[in-house]
Parts: sequence; C-alpha cells; structure tokens
Amino acid sequence: MQALVGDFLIYLRHERGQAEHTQRTYAALLGKFTAWAEQQGLRDWASVHLTHLTAFLQHERERPLADEPKESTKRLSSESVYLEIAALRAFYRFAENEKLLPVNVAENLSLPRRWKRLPKALSATEIDRLLEPEQPASPATLCDQAVLELAYASGLRLAELRGLRLEQLHLDAGFISVIGKGNKERVVPVGRKAVEAIERYLSPPGRPKLVRPRSPANVFLTQRGTAFAPVTLWGRIKRRVQRAGVERNVTPHMLRHSFATHLLEHGADLRIIQELLGHASIATTQIYTHVSGSRLREVHRKFHPRG
Repeated sequence: MQALVGDFLIYLRHERGQAEHTQRTYAALLGKFTAWAEQQGLRDWASVHLTHLTAFLQHERERPLADEPKESTKRLSSESVYLEIAALRAFYRFAENEKLLPVNVAENLSLPRRWKRLPKALSATEIDRLLEPEQPASPATLCDQAVLELAYASGLRLAELRGLRLEQLHLDAGFISVIGKGNKERVVPVGRKAVEAIERYLSPPGRPKLVRPRSPANVFLTQRGTAFAPVTLWGRIKRRVQRAGVERNVTPHMLRHSFATHLLEHGADLRIIQELLGHASIATTQIYTHVSGSRLREVHRKFHPRG
C-alpha cells in the first residue's frame, strides 16, 4: 500500500508541482490510513471498499488525541477530518486516472462543511513595534529585520521567504519574482522600507558574514550559512515578536494576513490583492472583505452622528 502512496507523492511533486509542506501533509494523512488498514488485515488498495474508508473516518473521529491526557474528552477537529477525506479523495482520483485501481471507492465520500476562519491581522501599532530595528545590529538581527519587512511589505508565504534566491531580487526596480504554490511565478512589488532592510542585510555585516563555502543562493541564511528549515525560520520570528513586546500568538500567516487586510482597509482593489498574494481563485481572497467590513462598521460607529 505504501508503494502506491509513494507514486502519488511523486505525482504531486513532479506533475502537480505541489509545495513540500503539502506533500508532507498528504504523506502523513495517507500514512494514518495505511497503518489502520494493515491492522484490519488489508494488504492492498484493491481490497479497500467504501465501508473501510467510512470505518476509518469513524475511528479517527472517536479516537483520543495522541498528545492529550488519557482522561481528555477532546477529539479530532472537523478541520482535521476534512483534510483526511480530501487526502483520500485526491489519492483515489490519481489512482483512477492512472488506471492503478479499477474503481474510485472514495468518490462518494462527502466533505463536511468547512467553517471559514477569519484571518487574524496585527494592528498598525503592533506592526510598528515589531518592525522597530534591533540594536546593536548583527548578521542575525539584520536577517530578521529583512525577513519581517519583506513579509509585511509583500505578503509572502513562509515557504516563499525561505526559498527566495538572490537572482529573484530586483531591488533597483522595486520588485521581486516569487515562485509560489504549484511553481507559479508572480511579480511582487517591494516597498522602500523593505528594500532598505534587504540592502542593509545584503551588505557587511549582514549576509556576507553568514556565507560559507557551500552556502546556497538563498537570500536568507542561518548562522551556519544554510537555508532555513520552516521551524527554524518561524522560531526566529517568534523570538523577535517576544522581544518586541507584541503580546499576541503570532502565527506564520499573520504577517501575510496583515499585509492583505491593511491594503484592503486603505482602498486597494480585491483583484490586485489576489494577484499579490498569488491566490488562484478570487474566492480565497474574498475572506478579507469580512475583515474590512468589521473595520468599516467600527469607523461608522465612531464617526457617524447616529452610529
């Protein structure tokens, strides 16, 4: 069963151009099912029927969470169940299209309704505190500053920040080229403050002090001169948030959300924001209209005579 999952992951990587994070997520979700299937005595995918898939999902809904105490009543969230169903459906579509399985037994699995969470954004005051340069300047602090300025100025995903290479920088022209989800390239403008932060980092005593003989051409490098792993880069940002005194649980996407929300609040067109964020569908970007709407109501209450 694992061999066919491996073929699916290769397909995601080479034909669909899915991000590394997406591949790992699918591998973990399908790994759960294959482990369960082996316990049920199922040795190959041809032996799996719809009843097995529904039994697995029922098992997932009811099982205690691994990182919770035994007496805990917490169970898997509907969001996690949604992802497991989506992974099974994607795998079976691939297997059916490639004629690796005679029938798609997952096509009748229905996806539960997914609640859309409103994205959380930092306030302008919190952004100002977070982007205040740290003193004294060092290669690490200059790197952190450039990462944060670019993340807020251009709305890049964490993976896009990590993968950004020197040849993608066009600072004189005020833009960068970004390779996003599905290996799609987009051009993103970079503001003056972010350009200045990146240029300071690229000059001594910034990035040149981090470069080692085998360092990659990634813009942002660790203290060892290597490219950042996701957890390492996010750990650096979290520590910077704490030092700045921002008392929020800042997530990797919050700077991206702040970028989009603040643009919309200041009158930017939703289609332009879609392009800048690299969203394939305008429906993904429309969630920010709810955030902007709450801001409009706040302004109305504050300034209208009968608000």
